Amino acid sequence: MTLMTPELLSLKSTIEDALQHYLPTNSEISPMLVDAMRYSGLSGGKRIRPLLVCATCTGLGGALEDALAPACAVEFIHAYSLLHDDLPAMDDDELRHGLPSGHIKYGEATAILAGDALQALAFELLATAPGSRTDVRLTAVQVLAEASGWQGMVGGQSFDLASENKSLSLTELQSLHAAKTGALIKASVQIGALFGNPNLDAETYVLLTEFATRIGLAFQVVDDILDVTQTTETLGKPAGSDQKANKSTYPALLGLEQARAHASELLAEAEPMLKRAGMQHDLLNVIAHAIVDRVS
Repeated sequence: MTLMTPELLSLKSTIEDALQHYLPTNSEISPMLVDAMRYSGLSGGKRIRPLLVCATCTGLGGALEDALAPACAVEFIHAYSLLHDDLPAMDDDELRHGLPSGHIKYGEATAILAGDALQALAFELLATAPGSRTDVRLTAVQVLAEASGWQGMVGGQSFDLASENKSLSLTELQSLHAAKTGALIKASVQIGALFGNPNLDAETYVLLTEFATRIGLAFQVVDDILDVTQTTETLGKPAGSDQKANKSTYPALLGLEQARAHASELLAEAEPMLKRAGMQHDLLNVIAHAIVDRVS
């Protein structure tokens, strides 16, 4: 992600340290599994989701230290999903963040198990997150489970696989990515809100949810554009993979310029909702612009 401010870069560095801290470092029964977990959890990425957790939490007056365990939990879910998505049975990608995919480096079995372990670790972190009330942790577990399960990320991946070699309508494409990509981005903001202010009023929670819903879709629109316009070296993953798999994408459906305009429209819809939420700083807005401005 380009256009990072010094404040976001500092926050990202703090998140990287927390990921290092919460990942296991050794195992007497399966050292290769731990190596694969750390490889996938620490091998790079934009850290959009944990940044959103932290920015939402602190924007509502919460402490950054209370946001870090939930932020890492969300990122571990994301890392697990990438491990599994890259498998030959799924998207069959051999490159992730400019490095060999997990199954290329460790083999398919270990990649699957590392993904399973990262998922379990995510929920363990949420259930034991320090500095929070029991009801907050329980609600956060529910939010993350719904976002990552059959109605969210996993369901979206299933929809995506079933949609190869088919032409989806814009409505169908929005539904696919609201689940596959958007659900976890929305959950990141919701979980940040829970830890930032456990007594947050319903209106502000809904405003933040609607903001995150639009930003999640904008993120995917931009990813689709970059898959067409950028090189493998720039992306850190195979360019043109959507076209190779004959998937429906926003550029294919709308054209490149209209897809760019659509991402900007989603951002324009999201900003007034965020303003009404009355955050104590503008980090969420900065992240939203960084997401969309990747195609500038």
